[in-house]
Amino acid sequence: MFPTPPTLSILPAALAQPFKRAALGLFHGKSIQHGNNVPHSLKKTRRTWLPNVHAKTLESPLLGRRVQVKVTARALRTIHKHGGLDQYLLNTSPALLGDEGMRLRLLVRERFDAQNALEAKRAQRAAEVAAKEEAARETAEKRAQRLKENRARKRLGEEGLVRGLFAASE
Repeated sequence: MFPTPPTLSILPAALAQPFKRAALGLFHGKSIQHGNNVPHSLKKTRRTWLPNVHAKTLESPLLGRRVQVKVTARALRTIHKHGGLDQYLLNTSPALLGDEGMRLRLLVRERFDAQNALEAKRAQRAAEVAAKEEAARETAEKRAQRLKENRARKRLGEEGLVRGLFAASE
């Protein structure tokens, strides 16, 4: 009844995410950073810095719909640099995409391959039609050439007869 999303079993097990939240969006390799708060007294306390994550809706021309995804500012800049979500997903290494990125990549890749197959069929049909038209054009040219030659032969034959008649009367 409902289509099942593509499974990620084809991914190597070595692609572990640095933290769980990165599996839910396009983080482009960004993860939690750890460090110290250092005040004037130099008493260090541990702290973490989270990636700059935003919920965005991005247009995917290949999928023909908008995709709502959590994305870091760095991934958003890279998406813009690649010229859109589809190109980003197709050209970025799997290590930087994460689980959600790989799921989207599989969807885009399927649609991209289907679109390329359709375009190849169209191109093949167009080539076949062009070849048929070229063959028809060549046969028409050959017919025209034969008609021209036949007319020329007839004229030469008629002129020969007329010359023969005039030559006989002289």
